[in-house]
Amino acid sequence: MRKISLTVLAGVLLNMSSLAQSPTAFDSFEGELNTISTSVPFLLIAPDSRAGAMGDVGAATSPDHNSIHWNASKLAFIEDDRGVSMSYTPWLQDLVPEISLSYLSGFKRLNSRSTFAGSMRYFSLGEIQFTDAQGQFISNFNPNEFTIDGAYAMKLSKNFSSGLAMRYIFSNLTGGIQVPDGGGATKPGTSFAVDLSSYFQSDKFDIDDKEAYFAAGFNISNIGNKISYTDGGEEHFLPTNGRLGANLFMELDDYNTVSFAFDINKLLVPTPPKYDSLATVPGPENIISGQDPNVGVLQGIFQSFSDAPGGFQEELNELMYSVGAEYWYMKQFAFRGGYFHEHATKGARKYFTVGVGLKMNVFSLDMAFLLPATRGVRSPLANTLRFTLLFDMAALYATDKD
Repeated sequence: MRKISLTVLAGVLLNMSSLAQSPTAFDSFEGELNTISTSVPFLLIAPDSRAGAMGDVGAATSPDHNSIHWNASKLAFIEDDRGVSMSYTPWLQDLVPEISLSYLSGFKRLNSRSTFAGSMRYFSLGEIQFTDAQGQFISNFNPNEFTIDGAYAMKLSKNFSSGLAMRYIFSNLTGGIQVPDGGGATKPGTSFAVDLSSYFQSDKFDIDDKEAYFAAGFNISNIGNKISYTDGGEEHFLPTNGRLGANLFMELDDYNTVSFAFDINKLLVPTPPKYDSLATVPGPENIISGQDPNVGVLQGIFQSFSDAPGGFQEELNELMYSVGAEYWYMKQFAFRGGYFHEHATKGARKYFTVGVGLKMNVFSLDMAFLLPATRGVRSPLANTLRFTLLFDMAALYATDKD
């Protein structure tokens, strides 16, 4: 169990907008540190082991049970009739052993052109003991967040599809406890968001006498209203994210296949501007570089491409890169690897990933492991494990009939 002061919690809640919309640092900007913060960041955690083993790529990888998270439009090209997947990730286990992410997803092909999918995601922060400024016990609480998703994907042509995903978000971090010094009561944050995606899969062609195909995908996720944790309090952006990716799949022979994937990501929320270091309270009138981050959701998306106080170079620094590879033997045994890169001034997440998969007639089992690429610095992501169990429901039904 962890202890946290209610006074500290109040400061976090009441100043969340300053963390998300002004540089945590009037001073740190000179060192080029200018991270972007949002509410409910758990929405960006890779929930499944396959993508988690491939450096968090997913915009254009071959469709599977968990495509609703990465690019729902891929589901229009899925070969199976229906399926269910369950995933579990102990998160930040090197720091706090109680945090975990659980994920349940499923899909049903409606016809040869369209597919429906749904998912549920639950993020638990473990049990926390709240105390006041004097360290006196107030209450115990288990902060948690969850989402419920529904998605529809449809082929618009032989090679192209589009998808729409809708998401309800619930974030309960305080259990409604009272903020000290007249701050009022806290409340769970709620929001509704949508994902807009598209996917292209080429006809098969030959590369050095080996059959192959190329795929590309695009997804803008978590477009939705801001979240507030207090009545009349500040509202905070969702982690709206743009993902663009490509994938090359090759059949080496009758028993061996390999694919190589690449994704680029960018948070589509305002970048914290640079404020006058002499300003007591940062506001639009104190901005000396960048743009005012207190804007609406849609304006924030468009503004995010040109509002970095460091100019074009800082905009490039906000791009995150993922590369991954997947090898299958006899369509039963999979070996995967990848790398994720985020610039040092934007969060500095850098890690390698590896994983394996085993596919049987009815079920498949995937596992992934994360290895930080930072030297001499202990990463909170170190030793992250993911487990995913997938069921081919059509095969299961056929087995039951036999």
